[in-house]
Formats: sequence, structure tokens, C-alpha cells
Amino acid sequence: MAKIIQVGKKDSRYEVVIGKNTITRTRLASHLKSKNKILVITDSGIPKKYIKELKTALGFNKQVHFHMIPCGEESKSFATYISIQEKLADLKFDRSDSMIAFGGGVVGDITGFCAATYLRGINFIQIPTTLLSQVDSSVGGKTAINIKQGKNLVGSFNNPSMVLINSKYLEALPEKEFKSGLGEVAKYAFIGNKKLYKILQENSKEITQRNLNILEQIIEESINTKSKIVTKDEKEAGVRAILNFGHTFGHAIEAFNNYKGITHGAAVTLGMSIAAKISYFEGHIKIHQLDNIINLIDSLGLDSNYEKYKFKDLKKYLSNDKKVSSGKLNLILINSKGIAFKTDKFQEESLKRPFN
Repeated sequence: MAKIIQVGKKDSRYEVVIGKNTITRTRLASHLKSKNKILVITDSGIPKKYIKELKTALGFNKQVHFHMIPCGEESKSFATYISIQEKLADLKFDRSDSMIAFGGGVVGDITGFCAATYLRGINFIQIPTTLLSQVDSSVGGKTAINIKQGKNLVGSFNNPSMVLINSKYLEALPEKEFKSGLGEVAKYAFIGNKKLYKILQENSKEITQRNLNILEQIIEESINTKSKIVTKDEKEAGVRAILNFGHTFGHAIEAFNNYKGITHGAAVTLGMSIAAKISYFEGHIKIHQLDNIINLIDSLGLDSNYEKYKFKDLKKYLSNDKKVSSGKLNLILINSKGIAFKTDKFQEESLKRPFN
């Protein structure tokens, strides 16, 4: 039986459906009219059998078009954005037509941004195929592309009309991508979801072995946390910022690597390790709490060792972080109760100390 979580307020409210067989003709037809055009954005990494299954589920519509982009972070670019916009124009899409994001976070981000800006906004649906996109980027309405100065600096808030999460897609997910998603799952446990924290502690073996029933539980709990936060703060004016725990340094690590050779989740996991140590150095958590965070990361088979990175290498990227306000960097730290908070009040030395 599929689980359904409601996200958003009033006109921007939408359902997130979680289960093993969520991609059905009935669900898709409830949000996509048979007489209107549909453009599915996907990438070269999606197994062909999943694309075939989606085509079958969309069989009620005779105007379904597919546009494939290269797999990888490099596709979150102006060049890809323009190619999709021109495709929409060539197909004569109007405001009654729809888009579907069928892929990971890159596909979801750029599809959502295209849907937000083509004709000033058309309908779109998220069908995330990676653990990272299922627990994070498909929910909350953030859409964006990258520019050379930093990640996600050009974008908009644009909620989908529905999110369909199919846990079976995780069976074929490469191990590196699976671990990337686990990093974001751990984040939700660290910023206040005690139930999720317990599930991760007690089921690390089942999780790493991809037990679908356990994976659906951690997906549900991750989205429960995110949905509560983004419903309160849709435009990141306040509490939503805590969802960026680990992201300040994580994004800097990604940028330092030119978005190559390290996944988003792996970078965020390293960023969480750094942020947890800063929380300890600033006196917000005890040493045993820091140890618990690092131990949980390690128990999931994730990497908490960031020693190859130096503060001087990451510093210039921190100044471009979206959480810089009035010239001051804001950090997301955690306190002794496991609650995340945003602050610009910290010692400069605490930023550098984790790298010493």
C-alpha cells in the first residue's frame, strides 16, 4: 500500500506518493490530460526498462515526447536549459501542457526550472529515480542550474503538482549514487528526526543491503521532516535554512572539485562532519554527541574523512554561498538536543579548526 504525504499550502499543495508500484496510468492521468502535450525530461543513465514502463503508463496520451540530456552535474547548465526551452517552443507547448522530470536531482532541478520559466510557468510532475532525489530535491520546490561561480545560484521556487516515488528504482541504482542519497537521509536524522535516527541505528545492515521495506520507511521519515519544514517556509525565509546542514562546506567541496569525481551526497556527508565539529568547537554539542554523529555516518558505509581538503582551498567558495547575508556567512549548526539552527555568530577560528 502506497504512503501519501501532503506538502505545501493551499494552491501550491501537492502529494508525495511512496511505494513499490506508484507509476500507474491512473495516477498520471489524474494530473495529465489526455489531449495535452507532455515532455518527459530524462537522462542517459536511466535504465531503458524504466523508460519503457513509463511510456506504457503514459499510454493514455498520444502526444508524449522524450528529451534526453547527458547524465551528470554538467547538465545543470544554461546550455541544457536553452535546449529544453527550444524543444518546448518547437513542439508548440502552451500553458495547458505539462513536463515530467524522470531522473535524479539534476533532471528534477532543471526540469522544474524550465517549467517555472517557460511561458512564465507550466505544470510539471516529479518522478525521482535516485535515493537522493527521492528524499531531498524532488520535494520542496527548489529548482536551479549552476554557473561557474557556484552551485544552484540561478533558479526559482516551483512546486510540482505531484511527486511519485518508486522504491524499486533503487534496486538498480549504482552504489555510489545510493550512498549519496544515504548522506541526505542521515541529515534528516541529525537535524531533529529522532525516529529516523533510531531506524538508521537499528537497521544499518538492512539499509546497506537495500531492503525495500526499510528504505521506504527512511524515505517516508525523511520526507516527513522536509515536508513539515518546507510547508512552514516555502521560500527559505526562515526555518527552511536548517535543511542546509552540511551543505555550506559540501557545496564548497563540490565547487573545488569542479563538480566532478564526488557526488552531492558524499560532499554533504563531509560537510556534515565539518559542521558537527564546528558545533562541538563552539560548545553546542558534547564530544560523545560528535562521536555519535561520526559513528552513524560510518555505520552506513559513508565517508566522514575530509582530510584531503584544506580550509584555504574551500574559503573562496564559502563567500559565494547562498547563506551569506550582508557579507556575513551563516552556518547551520546543531545543539545538544539535536536541533539544527542558523547562526552568523561563531569564532573565525572555529571555521578553520576542523582542518588543523
